[in-house]
Amino acid sequence: MRIYEVFDNKSPCSYLSEQYQNNHYLFIKDCTPDYCSKLIKRGWRRFGYMFFRPICDKCRECQSLRIDVKNFNLTKSIKKSINRNRNTEVIIREPTITDEHLELFDKYHYFMHQKKGWKFTKVTSSHYMQSFVQGANDFGHEVAYYIDGKLVGVDLIDILEDGISAIYFYYDPDFPRNSLGVFSIYKEIEFAKQFGLDWIYLGYYVEHNSGLNYKTRYTPYQILEGRPEVDDNDIWC
Repeated sequence: MRIYEVFDNKSPCSYLSEQYQNNHYLFIKDCTPDYCSKLIKRGWRRFGYMFFRPICDKCRECQSLRIDVKNFNLTKSIKKSINRNRNTEVIIREPTITDEHLELFDKYHYFMHQKKGWKFTKVTSSHYMQSFVQGANDFGHEVAYYIDGKLVGVDLIDILEDGISAIYFYYDPDFPRNSLGVFSIYKEIEFAKQFGLDWIYLGYYVEHNSGLNYKTRYTPYQILEGRPEVDDNDIWC
């Protein structure tokens, strides 16, 4: 397994405005499921062949969060989303790229650009391939959501030894009543139970970022202590 290591110092923070971040990157083209699982349990995130984690000296805002599958609490919002998605078709498969994927990806991000001021640039097929299709190996999947034959949501996930790592989710903003983001969390829980897995790794919780602080609504959850190295014990509490 070939690992290329890179450090990025003082780039604009992805999560908090007017701040800078330091990131640690690993590029692993032939990552094994076991090694991917070790990294995810220790606070890394995967996009394509790239794994990263923030290593900012004076900031600890980014906290890795995972949901306890066995004791998961169904909230009212999840129960509503289940009822509203009775006719939603859900397909789990290998990550793929089609014109329909790219159009939906752009539609979602343009909507978020207007709603929350996200920077918007039309996605290219090569960028999508590098971020969401490459590096999947035999553990990366996409969960596709269809309503009346129309692709309305895509959830990119890794199915690992003890849990599911949620990579990225995008959806059609023309279906607000379906609460597809909420429904996708429920489906991840369902898949985890089906596969006998204990955790949903939701990536980073950032208290002062409105796009990331929703994650504590899903209980019970645990937070990773510190920044353990790959050979260190991972302590969650």
